[in-house]
Amino acid sequence: MTFGEQPAYLRVAGDLRKKIVDGSLPPHTRLPSQARIREEYGVSDTVALEARKVLMAEGLVEGRSGSGTYVRERPVPRRVHRSGYRPTGGATPFRQEQADAEARGTWESRSEQVEASVVIAERLGIQPGDRVMRTKYVFREAGETMMLSTSWEPLAVTGRTPVMLPEEGPLGGMGVVERMRAIDVIVDNVTEEVGARPGLAEELLALGGVPGHVVLVVQRTYYASGRAVETADVVIPADRYQVSYHLPVR
Repeated sequence: MTFGEQPAYLRVAGDLRKKIVDGSLPPHTRLPSQARIREEYGVSDTVALEARKVLMAEGLVEGRSGSGTYVRERPVPRRVHRSGYRPTGGATPFRQEQADAEARGTWESRSEQVEASVVIAERLGIQPGDRVMRTKYVFREAGETMMLSTSWEPLAVTGRTPVMLPEEGPLGGMGVVERMRAIDVIVDNVTEEVGARPGLAEELLALGGVPGHVVLVVQRTYYASGRAVETADVVIPADRYQVSYHLPVR
């Protein structure tokens, strides 16, 4: 193979991808069989199979048991708005994660005390094994699961206070900023880092994805005077949503 030349399976996948994108292979159309790909492109069975695997990993096609492989319906990406919106009455968890004044949604949550892993301890600036409150959220919009979130708060900050449980007590269901303010912890900074990775099996099951689908992960941490008081991973299906930031000019 000469420098810059693509492997055969990528060239085949690229041509099939182009046909899917331009509508030559519309949604719900059966993808050419492995034998047809082999004959049309003059490649081996192995190359044909690998090309189909690429399209499946990209979420462009899906296998149907006993029927074949079909072009998937391509959803129009919707936006998840981040930052820049702070309602005067405080932010619910849904509005905290989808910072859009027009957004309406519901959520479910479950909290439990756990020991901080090495990774979470580093993010919170505590020792591995220190106790944290872990809360897992499922966010829905119009009945569709759109986001997952797992947050960790050090019990050295919230333990034995009215806000120890994020979804219970007088400020249950409010955002991190409002809850921390109630115990005289003033949040003055927040960082967010956005990355992408293949979704975990349990994430894709909850989000309605298929194995190989990519998710966006927003790693967010709230700080008060340089001390991390909450960190969270927000998981969003990349094929259905775009993350949009609206940041004030200072």
